[in-house]
Amino acid sequence: MNHGFLIDTGSCIGCHACSVACKSENQVPLGVHRTWVKVTESGTFPNTRRDFQVTRCNHCSNPPCVTICPVTAMIQRDDGIVEFDGDACIGCKACMQACPYDAIHIDPQTNTAAKCHFCAHRIEQQMEPACVVVCPTHSIIAGDLDDPNSEIRQVMAKKSVTVRKPEQGTQPKLFYVEGSHVALNPAAFSIETTEGLFSQAPDPDTGHVEDPYVQQDYAPIQIQSGRMAEQMVQVAHRVDHKMPWHWPVPAYLVTKGLGCGLWGLLSLSMLTERLPAGSETAVWGGALATLGLVLTTLLLVMDLDRPERFLRILTRPQWKSWLVKGAYILVALSTVSGLWFALELGIQQQWWAAESVAFLRPILAWATLPLSIGGAVYTAFLFAQCEGRDLWQSPLLGPHLLVQAIMMGGVGAISLELLGASGPLIAWGPDILLGALIADLAMLFLGEFALRHPTEVSARAAHDITHGRYKHLFWLDAIGIGHVIPIALLAIGGTLSLGVAALCTTIGLFAYEYAFVMAPQRVPNS
Repeated sequence: MNHGFLIDTGSCIGCHACSVACKSENQVPLGVHRTWVKVTESGTFPNTRRDFQVTRCNHCSNPPCVTICPVTAMIQRDDGIVEFDGDACIGCKACMQACPYDAIHIDPQTNTAAKCHFCAHRIEQQMEPACVVVCPTHSIIAGDLDDPNSEIRQVMAKKSVTVRKPEQGTQPKLFYVEGSHVALNPAAFSIETTEGLFSQAPDPDTGHVEDPYVQQDYAPIQIQSGRMAEQMVQVAHRVDHKMPWHWPVPAYLVTKGLGCGLWGLLSLSMLTERLPAGSETAVWGGALATLGLVLTTLLLVMDLDRPERFLRILTRPQWKSWLVKGAYILVALSTVSGLWFALELGIQQQWWAAESVAFLRPILAWATLPLSIGGAVYTAFLFAQCEGRDLWQSPLLGPHLLVQAIMMGGVGAISLELLGASGPLIAWGPDILLGALIADLAMLFLGEFALRHPTEVSARAAHDITHGRYKHLFWLDAIGIGHVIPIALLAIGGTLSLGVAALCTTIGLFAYEYAFVMAPQRVPNS
């Protein structure tokens, strides 16, 4: 048994009966949709056409939402249906980032992920999904793709079918007969064209609809300037989901970089015998690095829509998800580094003699170093599982995150100097930060300009960072404040210059991470 859908867009009349039946059958709240009809208009008058496309979960054979879910809330059943368990969901929204089809939303009543589940409760009673039953033109067919005698297989044998985004490798099982290119491809139109036939689309950043009585600069019909009625492709009706991740995720990348980067530098200093036992650098540095990890955990929990379920990542882990692997890496790092910090504090306060615990210091340092590196780079593997955000699939992301962690480690070392600590690590802090800034600047330009982006989606997101909505964050804040000014200040030297350089570096890194996290989410997936 392998359930799939087939949509005959040539016979679909755009009545939205399937959307209504889905809402009624599954008690879907207002404002979100499991099934919706996308309406596109293309051409120029009088040679125009309107296309309807029923859009929903594709019930992929290789579903990325199942792989990334940390608590097995997304499930692929033996019959091929991709089901969800709202009682298990923690509201991390990773499945929304992994879905290349924008088919998953957060239920506003339960704050958990939801989507089309093939009316599994009806399937189990040998009944067809509600959308199939109500379609007046029999444009929706559901059936067993493994049964050559099923209606869906017979239609597919006679007619040519297409799927959405086959290049993603998800093997979708939602097939379209006479699928329109402008409907199948979200990049065929600009997301800024928000005016529609039935309503305006909400802003994906806020989820709010703009004032329909205020004329927008991007309106398809220009009255005072430009050509009249000049649109080539326009979406008359679509459904957009609010951006899943916001400022806590960029902030978490910064604090994680501080915690992991500084613990990594402390480990190297210890292993090269340049970190005296119980010194101010060891104690204060451990405290600052631990603070970075604590803030990282708080930001991760804050971003959950069901934060009270956070511990389920540890108690019911789904080990294919890098959310789970990353959580365990951070827990292990916090545990080992916490023991090391307690050891150094005890030596400083003379709770025990340094000689009696000297053998523990290199053991804890050797354990902390790989965990610090793992904590810095695991997010690259997590982002790689986000199939819906092509820009995050960059092979440079792992090394880039490691450089950023070293950069924040340098910021931490300078901060310790400002607090009055001293030692080899403190003396090297400005040089570490300077080298990391130069390396980070080179990787930024290599990733954004020198390397060709493999897909149109990633290219659009990169363009939005460097030339679009986030260009000021990138050029003024990330490059100017975050790199050029700190490099100049480090060259000048002096306590005040070092402090300002560290602050500017932190601000610039957050600005870049914000643009990097937000821009791909603005590229439409449906």
